[in-house]
This record gives sequence, structure tokens and C-alpha cells, in this order.
Amino acid sequence: MEHKSAHELRAVAEVSPTPPLPLDRNGRLNRWAEILERDPDRRVNLVHELEFATRAAQAQMRANDSALSLAYADPLFRSLGLNGDRVGDGQTFFGLSDSQTHRLLCSCLHGEAMRAGDAARLVRKIATPLPGVIVRGAIATALCAVPVMIYYLG
Repeated sequence: MEHKSAHELRAVAEVSPTPPLPLDRNGRLNRWAEILERDPDRRVNLVHELEFATRAAQAQMRANDSALSLAYADPLFRSLGLNGDRVGDGQTFFGLSDSQTHRLLCSCLHGEAMRAGDAARLVRKIATPLPGVIVRGAIATALCAVPVMIYYLG
């Protein structure tokens, strides 16, 4: 085994004197999107027919070269507790709901694979869903309120 000083290691590796700060859910999702965006044309495989498996079976499902595989290859994510590239590992670590997991990782919506850049866009939508939800909620409220106002004020 060869021993090198921190100064020598800096020439060949990124050396951090302090451990990285933990990331909140949005920080994790945004970092995952950044990882996917590094090679946006890369093909990431999807999990085959995720929706037909039981919850326990879904947690164990995985695909080689998936978006979760890229996340698990990240040393920071592993140091923060990402235990593997199985659906359950990703769902727990990134705080994904069942519908978010299905939308992002299942082959029924996108085919056998998708571009990493497209997966990154989906991850970012999961990280920041509020504007679309607020707009849709405001439109639905307005559509319901107009007939009521016409009835009472009419």
C-alpha cells in the first residue's frame, strides 16, 4: 500500500477536509437531476411493469443502467444512506410517492428506456411541483366559484 499526503492526493482526487452536509429531499432530488444531466443523451433503463408487482416485490425491483443506478454510483448519495439501486432504496432515500416512483421509473409510460435528460426533467418536476399544482387548484376553484356567484348574485 502506498501512502500519500493530502497535498499529493489533491493532485489526483478531490479531497474534502470536512464531511459533506446532509441534503434535504429537494437537495437530493436536484443533485440526482444534475447527475442525470451530465450525460443527457445517455440511455437509462426503466423497470419492467412496476405497477403489476406487489409493494414488497416493487421494493426489490431494479434495472441495470437505470436512473437509480446512476444515483447509487454517486459517493455522496451512498455516504448519505442510499443503500442500493432498487426501487425501494430510491423511493425511501428520495422520498418518492408511489405515483412519482411509477412516473419516473416504470417502463409502461416511457418504454424500455429513456434519455437521462428526460429523466432529469421528471426528477426536477418532482422536486418543485408547486407552481403547476397551485395554478390547477386556482383554475378549479374559479370554475366552481363562478356558478355559485352567479346563483347568489344573479
